[in-house]
Amino acid sequence: MARYFNGREVELLAPAGTFEIFKEVIQSRCDAVYFGGPVLNMRMMRKGYNLTHEEIVEALDIAHRLDKKVYITVNNLFSEEDVEEAREYLRFLDGARPDALIVQDMAVLELIREMELNLPIHSSVMMNVHNLEMIYALRDLGVTRVVTSREMDLQTAKLLGQRSGMELEYFIHGDMCSVHGANCYFSSHVFGMSSNRGKCMKPCRWDYRVKKDGYVYPAEYPLAVKDMFMYEHLPELIESGITSFKIEGRMRDKDFMVMLANSYGEAIDRYIDDPIGFDRTVDTKELYNNRKRDFSTAYAFGKPGLANINRRYEGTGKFYSTGKVFSTPTAERELSEKRVEELRERLAQEKKPKTTKAKLAVRVNNMEQARVVLELGVDSLYLPGDVFEPDRPFTKRDIKELGELKGDSKIYLGLPRMMTELHFDQYDQLLGGERLPIDGLIVTNLGAIRRYSSTGYPLIGDGSLNVYNHLSAQLYAKLGLTQLSVSPEMTLEHFATFASRCDTPLEVVVHGTPALMYMEHDLYENTEVMEPIAEEDNQYVHNNVLVLKTDKGENPVYRDQHGRCHLLFAKELCYLPLLGEMIDLGISSFRIEGATYSAQQLREIIISYQQAMNRTEVKDDMLGGLEPIYAGYTLGSLQFN
Repeated sequence: MARYFNGREVELLAPAGTFEIFKEVIQSRCDAVYFGGPVLNMRMMRKGYNLTHEEIVEALDIAHRLDKKVYITVNNLFSEEDVEEAREYLRFLDGARPDALIVQDMAVLELIREMELNLPIHSSVMMNVHNLEMIYALRDLGVTRVVTSREMDLQTAKLLGQRSGMELEYFIHGDMCSVHGANCYFSSHVFGMSSNRGKCMKPCRWDYRVKKDGYVYPAEYPLAVKDMFMYEHLPELIESGITSFKIEGRMRDKDFMVMLANSYGEAIDRYIDDPIGFDRTVDTKELYNNRKRDFSTAYAFGKPGLANINRRYEGTGKFYSTGKVFSTPTAERELSEKRVEELRERLAQEKKPKTTKAKLAVRVNNMEQARVVLELGVDSLYLPGDVFEPDRPFTKRDIKELGELKGDSKIYLGLPRMMTELHFDQYDQLLGGERLPIDGLIVTNLGAIRRYSSTGYPLIGDGSLNVYNHLSAQLYAKLGLTQLSVSPEMTLEHFATFASRCDTPLEVVVHGTPALMYMEHDLYENTEVMEPIAEEDNQYVHNNVLVLKTDKGENPVYRDQHGRCHLLFAKELCYLPLLGEMIDLGISSFRIEGATYSAQQLREIIISYQQAMNRTEVKDDMLGGLEPIYAGYTLGSLQFN
């Protein structure tokens, strides 16, 4: 079965959580169905869901007899243990012959190449594909279809599809996230449950209050977005040239999914048959009456603002498959001496021969901080591509001034985490002119690697690449990266095993308040639109910084020069007591996230880490007397096994 409009294929792609649901959904008016197998997918939280090996084989037979397609999700990040399991699973899938796999981890691409398998690959939304260079890079790696970033509007999708010739897949209905794909680490740091490994505890659905400038605002659920609803905009979807229209809902029940697939499929057929006389609203009332949350078109027609935030049933769990709220506000765990000793013992088991002396790197946010870093002779100074307000981006003059001051230090220029075509034009102009006094670039996405690998500037990979296993690291090394930042979601066992097996130089963020969420959604709009309900100062950060407040603490939210928001730890990450074991494990670089500190605070932190790395000073206190600036210290995701 296939649908065409003016010679372009239009595919309706529906989900199925179980084999019983699949057997009903495949008979509906969809063209293809996607589901997960028994392992390695993003929906592993609920028992009884996903398909067995035997059910996968039978499902493929049923679908192909109906002339429909099946895509199987192998779309979470792999630990080292998962890599070994994936070899057998991929070998099975190669024999079963699905129409494609939907994947997030680069390790899948490496395994398919290494094992010489014949499995078509679609990139998952968790790859967060958002620019033309990323599409080209994935095409070069053998990917045949891209699921676009949730934040991509239809006009951008049309442009990227036309220029690349790549098949694009776009979410049209269902549960959405407020955070850029694969850029949410809140669940892993607080619960040890990775959102990129199918175990998200949904802190985006917690009840928060917004605080700023000494006032409290009644935001309630400021991160909880509405469900996607594009039923009335099928003409615009088809006109954009998108190939596959994707419905979210692998945890939804059978009757609900069949109703959705039939409503959308019938509407597509009506439009293809009579585009001029097409009625956009035939099933709108039924879909609205059966909604789980309220509806939004999200980013399809531009940045939606507060109109994208849901109120219906938030906090009740009525829209979850289990009928329960996934989690409630929970404070980050404190750094305890007992847990530190357990981590030290485990890391000490994985010693590696030292090849080079470990370096210290510091990411800053302004020139005053940068001068302190260079004055202290830190090995690497990182200038960010995303600068927190009220500071402004580093100018070419700033970079030249720092180049004159750097001495033996190295300076690396960071790129924005999300790069539009405009950003590429701007950095092309900056990097294509006179040689800058920098020693390399910090690349944040696959497209930037492809674009700037031939500039002559060495490239190091940032944490947003989500490197979780040695195969993924191996692929990025082949693409030209000389160093990689370890995934922020690494738990103890995963980290120890990965670091011991990886040959690529690795960097670990060891101190500071790295971003737990990175989003296009502007939380600051709450303070511009809503009237305050109380007065209350922030506990740990200046009042001009917005914070999300629960009864467990306050998370600061910084907005960058692109208007994107970065939600940070309430507590500071601190691996100071673990540096010796990490050095012996072969970690090449330790990074301090210094953006939110004053110059004096940053100076003290740097000196403490320099002393610990040089092992020049021993104190009874496991933190060497270093006191937290914010709500305390935490070990983040590393505290979990």
